[in-house]
Amino acid sequence: MDYEPAESSTGLFGGNSNWRGPIWMPVNYLLIESLQHFHDYLGDDFKIECPTGSGQWMTLAQVAKVLSQRLIGLFQPDALGKRPVYGDTEMFQTDPHWQNLILFYEYFHGDNGAGIGASHQTGWTGLVASLIQECAG
Repeated sequence: MDYEPAESSTGLFGGNSNWRGPIWMPVNYLLIESLQHFHDYLGDDFKIECPTGSGQWMTLAQVAKVLSQRLIGLFQPDALGKRPVYGDTEMFQTDPHWQNLILFYEYFHGDNGAGIGASHQTGWTGLVASLIQECAG
């Protein structure tokens, strides 16, 4: 099986495949919550390498925070003022009438963070607000 950063490249799953890319907010949110709960149980002495192969060892709470920050980063402007969520959509990246309109996409491209699928998924992609609140505290 090959890595697919966005839409499935095969018809294996049917026309509009159920593969929704590797960055899907509800699954990532549940993973982050689970890491936090496991940290509560295992404590600061239990550490894992994050990212894998980096030689950096972190507690599960620290890993949860790193993952939260990555998800939040999908919506934040970079040094050039571009938000990963908008990919190559120039209107959302540069037009002053649109560039600060934050859309909550169904899922996100695994390599560049561009929003894919429906752009009105506030039901689950809006979970990022909870991550922002947790990281700010």
